[in-house]
Amino acid sequence: MPANMTMLADHAARQLLDFSQKLDINLLDNVVNSMYYDIGSQQRMAQEVLTNLKDHPDAWTRVDTILEFSQNMKTKYYALQILETVIKTRWKILPRNQCEGIKKYVVGLIIKTSSDAANVEKDGVYIAKLNMILVQILKQEWPKHWPTFISDIVGASRTSESLCQNNMIILKLLSEEVFDFSSGQMTQVKAKHLKDRYITSPIQLPNNFQENSQNAPLVQATLETLLRFLNWIPLGYIFETKLISTLVYKFLNVPMFRNVTLKCLTEIAGVSVNQYEEQFVNLFTLTMDQLKQMLPLNTNIRLAYSNGKDDEQNFIQNLSLFLCTFLKEHGQLIEKRPNLRETLVEALHYMLLVSEVEETEIFKICLEYWNHLAAELYRESPFSTSTSPLLSGSQHFDVPPRRHLYLPVLSKVRTLMVSRMAKPEEVLVVENDQGEVVREFMKDTDSINLYKNMRETLVYLTHLDYADTERIMTEKLHNQVNGTEWSWRNLNTLCWAIGSISGAMHEEDEKRFLVTVIKDLLGLCEQKRGKDNKAIIASNIMYIVGQYPRFLRAHWKFLKTVVNKLFEFMHETHDGVQDMACDTFIKIAQKCRRHFVQVQVGEVMPFIDEILNNINTIICDLQPQQVHTFYEAVGYMIGAQTDQAVQEHLIEKYMLLPNQVWDSIIQQATKNVDILKDAETVRQLGSILKTNVRACKAVGHPFVVQLGRIYLDMLNVYKCLSENISSAIQTNGEMVTKQPLIRSMRTVKRETLKLISGWVSRSNDPQMVGENFVPPLLEAVLIDYQRNVPAAREPEVLSTMATIVNKLGGHITGEIPKIFDAVFECTLNMINKDFEEYPEHRTHFFYLLQAVNSQCFPAFLSIPPAQFKLVLDSIIWAFKHTMRNVADTGLQILYTLLQNVAQEEAAAQSFYQTYFCDILQHIFSVVTDTSHTAGLTMHASILAYMFNLVEEGKISTSLNPASQNNQGYVQEYVANLLKTAFPHLQDAQVKVFVTGLFSLNQDIPAFKEHLRDFLVQIKEFAGEDTTDLFLEERETSLRQAQEEKHKLQMSVPGILNPHELPEEMCD
Repeated sequence: MPANMTMLADHAARQLLDFSQKLDINLLDNVVNSMYYDIGSQQRMAQEVLTNLKDHPDAWTRVDTILEFSQNMKTKYYALQILETVIKTRWKILPRNQCEGIKKYVVGLIIKTSSDAANVEKDGVYIAKLNMILVQILKQEWPKHWPTFISDIVGASRTSESLCQNNMIILKLLSEEVFDFSSGQMTQVKAKHLKDRYITSPIQLPNNFQENSQNAPLVQATLETLLRFLNWIPLGYIFETKLISTLVYKFLNVPMFRNVTLKCLTEIAGVSVNQYEEQFVNLFTLTMDQLKQMLPLNTNIRLAYSNGKDDEQNFIQNLSLFLCTFLKEHGQLIEKRPNLRETLVEALHYMLLVSEVEETEIFKICLEYWNHLAAELYRESPFSTSTSPLLSGSQHFDVPPRRHLYLPVLSKVRTLMVSRMAKPEEVLVVENDQGEVVREFMKDTDSINLYKNMRETLVYLTHLDYADTERIMTEKLHNQVNGTEWSWRNLNTLCWAIGSISGAMHEEDEKRFLVTVIKDLLGLCEQKRGKDNKAIIASNIMYIVGQYPRFLRAHWKFLKTVVNKLFEFMHETHDGVQDMACDTFIKIAQKCRRHFVQVQVGEVMPFIDEILNNINTIICDLQPQQVHTFYEAVGYMIGAQTDQAVQEHLIEKYMLLPNQVWDSIIQQATKNVDILKDAETVRQLGSILKTNVRACKAVGHPFVVQLGRIYLDMLNVYKCLSENISSAIQTNGEMVTKQPLIRSMRTVKRETLKLISGWVSRSNDPQMVGENFVPPLLEAVLIDYQRNVPAAREPEVLSTMATIVNKLGGHITGEIPKIFDAVFECTLNMINKDFEEYPEHRTHFFYLLQAVNSQCFPAFLSIPPAQFKLVLDSIIWAFKHTMRNVADTGLQILYTLLQNVAQEEAAAQSFYQTYFCDILQHIFSVVTDTSHTAGLTMHASILAYMFNLVEEGKISTSLNPASQNNQGYVQEYVANLLKTAFPHLQDAQVKVFVTGLFSLNQDIPAFKEHLRDFLVQIKEFAGEDTTDLFLEERETSLRQAQEEKHKLQMSVPGILNPHELPEEMCD
């Protein structure tokens, strides 16, 4: 630590900012030290001085002095930061001679510091920063102002090995900047220009490969640079030189270089071209020969990995990447050559050994290859699957030749998948790190994704040979029962694997196999003692039965046994078992709903009646939220009853328990309304309403019989609780809303609204809803909402209104002014102070606006102009939001509003005259705001639509009294708007941009690219980070890829989990 911890005088620090004086280096060193080592006000003052100095437009003129005379590395680093800022943001406005001066200075400095190996070792961070600065200069200067850069750097490399090593690093950095990170950092045209230039430059990596350089760091740096180059250099450099043999023979078996060399070979293996077949074969055989010497085939790789150092572990991971990449890209090339069969089998053997390593990331790499192989073999001939074991013994008839080649290895992969299967999402009972069996509370998304990939792989493997899959699983189950392989982990992975192949076997095989599995597991449950053992076995039984709805639908007796077993588990108090029993019950109820309402063979009544007769006993040990799940499950069964009279009778019986408690509370409240201030009573009301909400969700429109029974009482309770809440707030202030009793009262109000909107959204008779249910609802909730203090207003009022508007459409247009009077202005006043407060009200408020705009647009034209202006202001407020969902909704509302207005000829022209230019200005303000880049597609759609209106003459009124030509006026208006906001833009830039807004308005993708290039230009001097300009595309492409994948998966029986299938594919 520096000895001189001087207390810095304020005026001395200010001295640094006076550019008329000579720079005091000691003073600057002291300020930098103060920033790093002092605390409190001293440190803050130092920070402020350094920030102000860095932001000064002439600060860069002092960089050379600082670097030459300061002895403090931290000060030097600070000087380099100043230089980097000027290069990134102000380079284009510096005079040419100053640019040349900075360039020469930086190059000279790099040569001086990196020519000495000792310096490189000592000042690594400083040199790395210098290199990065040179790369920033190159992005501005090369090739136009520095065409000879590549030949210059290669020439300089010959003078010293240490300099050569640093030059390799510069080339690597430049390659990364141009090829890996150019997206959104430069315009598309510039990025393309640099890439083309780089690819055509004659790159000559120094001849360290051929010469026997003894300088290991130099060789390492050269290999690292080569690795970056391999993904873009012309293929001739790779395949028409000795590069591959040099890499394999010279560097692969040297421990220090083997990791980077293997990465280079992997990069080459990933090249997908047809004309270099011999070279790929050569790459494979040479690498495999070396590999067998380095890592003999009999090595226990799993053990070697667990005992290995970092470097050795990395080598095994890189090996998995090489084999996976090569075999995926060129495996078929090797298969076709009989003389290479043995080498291929050895490569597959390595893949199996590496797949056994206890490291998830490595396993994922191997899994990717096994998945690819199994899917490819299946798709080549989906219907030549090995015949059902019932018919064939287990001989393999008509196995395609490619599949035959892989039979032995695929059997081992099946065993691997079964013994390592990841945990599915549905399993809630887990073993924690302490070896205790507990309920899982946090979903492990990584594990869920791994399960999905393993499941898909095992399904393909099962299609390829289900006799073998069944043999492996049956053997392993047998070993669980006889105890030779008994452990929680082994049982779990086996059962998760069995559950994962649902749909991949012939139905007859599935039946025979499952009957054995369930019998064995039920037997195991009886045989094992101890709550933990029973909990694990129970969770596995539940998981498996939940995965086989097809089997359950076809075997009533079994379905009944399974459901009764679930009812049994609902009394088991071990963590997670009851939750899982309810979750499995709801899944089975959804997939087998019709079977519960029909009289099955050998039964005297439908099973639903048995459930309802014993409902009290079944749910007596469940927690409230589990009871709600149970009610939803039974609701799906009742929803499947097609006879209306029978269904109504079932609903009455189904809701008997909650209705008894409800009726008793309502009777007491009729005698004494203060009962609604009793905490336990209010809690019970909340729970009953939650049961109704879940029941309604499952039963749908027919739930009207139950809703009608409690509707008016429920609205009276709502009004009464509202008054209780309001008077409590008047007496004790807003803080009272945090008290448990008040929160419970608000829960009752919320659940009331949820129940009504839930039923309305599922109802199928808009007229009946509009006439019978809406009037008492509006009377109960609207005035209450308006009168309440903001903190007590329920956001669900807004979402319920939105649901009603969406469902009833034109039927409710007449009520819109009344709804708006009550909720619009008072909510707007809650949310227009900032972007953060009342997030739920915010979201629901705009959903309501969206609903009215889409369904009842004429209502907007009938409200007073002042209120319409408020509506438009609130839409503009919405799309300026930092909350992404609110901003998206705002843009959507605006787009629909513009389209709706265009249909209303009478109102359209005055709307354009009053608001058109205003809207343009606000949209441009978000387009050019980097925090809103996610909305670029929608911005482009709206702007293109607006410019199209102008261009096609749809706006007949004059937008500006002084100008008769709207198109000319709008061009001028936008140009002035942008020149004012971005004075550093050239007139030519603005002209090109505005012209494009008109010429591209029919082609949204091109229009969007046009906006994006403009965004890069306006950052040219501001130097803001615009990397997120491509995030939105990434989201879209991922979503499209997911949809494509989903289509593909639906074509293979069993790939999709039965619960992901659309309903019509289930029954």
